[in-house]
Amino acid sequence: MKHLLALFNKYKLILLAFLKPLGFWGVGAIAFLDSSSIPVPMDLIVAGYVWGDRKHFYLYVLMGAIGSALGGLIPYFIGRAGGEIFLMKRIDRARYEKLRDRFEKQEFLALMIPSMLPPPTPWKLFVFGAGVFEMKVRDFLIAVFCGRIVRFTVLSLLTIRYGPEIVHEVTAVMQQHLVAVLVGLGILLIAVVLFAMRKSLRRGNNAE
Repeated sequence: MKHLLALFNKYKLILLAFLKPLGFWGVGAIAFLDSSSIPVPMDLIVAGYVWGDRKHFYLYVLMGAIGSALGGLIPYFIGRAGGEIFLMKRIDRARYEKLRDRFEKQEFLALMIPSMLPPPTPWKLFVFGAGVFEMKVRDFLIAVFCGRIVRFTVLSLLTIRYGPEIVHEVTAVMQQHLVAVLVGLGILLIAVVLFAMRKSLRRGNNAE
């Protein structure tokens, strides 16, 4: 197992070294790999590019967001193809339909918000869920794109202001307070659900 992991990391480094000279196109390709299959330290990579070419930071932000959105389609379609069967083995039909109804009421923000957050946010789980509950591809791409634009823009501005070292500091804080981050994310998503339900009830009352 350790040998396979070492081999995987070796080829990942070779791949990253090949893509790095491609500039913002390389950022798009790396973001695609990160979202689709091969996890890479995306924030560190974007920060490195931005620090070396601060005047064009927006290009790295844009390509990172596009690559992430397109790469996310792979786990999305995996969820769409077999995720329902996976969930049905673990929960009953009534619970599944209840979860689906809740997701549909706030699906855009439920995906956009995790897309804004850095690791260790379990982003691919939200992407998988979007596929399971058959979120529209157009809405999926826009939600991920908007979330990543916010994330990489904030990252770039912090890097320009404080240097690429800021990424290590933020990552360390996130890892030290992982439980608090996940709890905060859960509370935020619950707030989004409640907001969507309240908005839906208001529309129903106005229709009457």
